[in-house]
Amino acid sequence: MRFSRKSALRFARDEDGHILIFTTVMLTLMLMLAGIGVDIINFETMRTKQQQTLDRATLAAASLTQQLDAEAVVRDYFAKANMTDHLRSVSFERTFNASTVRAEAEKEITPIFMNLYDMSNSTKLVARGRASAEQRINNIEIVMVLDVSGSMNDSSRLVNLKTAANEFIDTVLDQDTENRVSISIVPFNGQVNLPENMQQLFTNRIDDHGVATVNCFDLPSSVYGNLSLPLNTAMPVTAHADTYSTTTTGSYIAPTHSNAVVNTGNRWCPPTVNGTVSNTNFIRAPTNNRTALKAHISGLQAIGATSINAGMKWGMALLDPSARTLYSGMIAAGQTPSYFNNRPFNFGDREAMKIVVLMTDGEHFAEERVNAGFRAGTSPIWRGNSDTLFSIFHSSRVNTSSATNICNSRPFYVPHLNAWHSRPWNSTTPSSSTCYSTTATYSGATQQTWPQVWNSVRVAWVAQQLYARPLGLTQANAMNAIRTQTPTSTMDSQLANVCGQARARNVLVYGIAFEAPPNGQTAIANCASSPAHYFNAQGLEIRTAFRSIATNITQLKLTQ
Repeated sequence: MRFSRKSALRFARDEDGHILIFTTVMLTLMLMLAGIGVDIINFETMRTKQQQTLDRATLAAASLTQQLDAEAVVRDYFAKANMTDHLRSVSFERTFNASTVRAEAEKEITPIFMNLYDMSNSTKLVARGRASAEQRINNIEIVMVLDVSGSMNDSSRLVNLKTAANEFIDTVLDQDTENRVSISIVPFNGQVNLPENMQQLFTNRIDDHGVATVNCFDLPSSVYGNLSLPLNTAMPVTAHADTYSTTTTGSYIAPTHSNAVVNTGNRWCPPTVNGTVSNTNFIRAPTNNRTALKAHISGLQAIGATSINAGMKWGMALLDPSARTLYSGMIAAGQTPSYFNNRPFNFGDREAMKIVVLMTDGEHFAEERVNAGFRAGTSPIWRGNSDTLFSIFHSSRVNTSSATNICNSRPFYVPHLNAWHSRPWNSTTPSSSTCYSTTATYSGATQQTWPQVWNSVRVAWVAQQLYARPLGLTQANAMNAIRTQTPTSTMDSQLANVCGQARARNVLVYGIAFEAPPNGQTAIANCASSPAHYFNAQGLEIRTAFRSIATNITQLKLTQ
């Protein structure tokens, strides 16, 4: 076939079909770009899911309330997201007030469309992600609940405690440059003594005898059912009395007898040790003044019995949010710095941690509390002004059936004579014909208040000589009428109840049994937040226990 020159020129000028070629090229390019877009969308969807899983997993693992292993929590999140093979590493760090979790994930994928145009099929997309989560406590409230019972004098226990506790205070406060840490001290023996300004903040005091520096309360059993201690709670003031029983019964013994005179160490709220007033066996209000705290610790003196339940109750009362009014009073009294005016923080506050350090060297000793009617106010007991001998009025001996019978009544019992008289003993015996009168006034003898009685003689002497002998009672029955005992089993339960409530509110409880007997060890171990928070210390090991607790606090980096 021969083409003419004219045909060739016409063919060269002909543009029919060019749009098809252009369209084919552009469509191919568009399909390539769309495919790449699909690859990128799939990649980004997977990468986003991976990062979200990282974020959720680390946040959950870093929670200070998280009880599970941090790495296990992170791996569980990735397993549930079907991304187990994405996770590359998990690291975590947990200190006293902070938990930090870091995790990295990586996944390599082969894109479908990109590799259509890659003859070597080597195009890879790698999704890398990392996350770090931290929960940090900014504010710390510490209460040191410390045993100062008489047995702490044995084997240099009190000396070792003072050294360990003062070192603890230094270590903790050395790291606090922003006034974030407050420390309270609750010394306890058979009772917990309050500074007077703190006691006065409780508005419903019962039988307030007014004895200086005796500011303990007989805590009602009901208060152990919760952690708060409202200021309007009906609170009997502890009688300043020696309630310890004696074995002397039967016949008369003088009020100067060794089984009659008060043993100051047997009082349940002793303000003095060997006649010297202790200015530090009181609650120390929350502060971060290390000089004041260490002086308080150094001044502690060992005396009295052991009521761990009362110590722990008061310790937790100082951490309960309802104590803010109490804190306001202590701030007004200059005992607590004003920058702690927002404390105690709420339970569950994510910016605050509450800590109790509970130490004892003993076990519960049955509490003895003087009953209502015998704690304060005027007693029926009289004392001769010259010879200081006692007599007591018993209304049951007054026959009110007639004026004659009233006159013939002999309601005053005189124990040293084992006789009934018509008037109180005033160093002389009245005539047998002397009438008793309901309106008579007496000279030569002074009616005693209950605080005056308990300042002179033991409860056991009063029970035997002034009640059991004249009324034909057993000494046990007479004692039970005057005072009530709380069994140690009840005290154990009260302690366990308070400790359980503390743990339930995420209060960190450290327990130290310092050369304690088995029962004491068990009580403290059961109170601690976990076995890791319990220390069984002997001798100088108490310093190790306090150091172990303080070491965690020294790792704190308090942040805004």
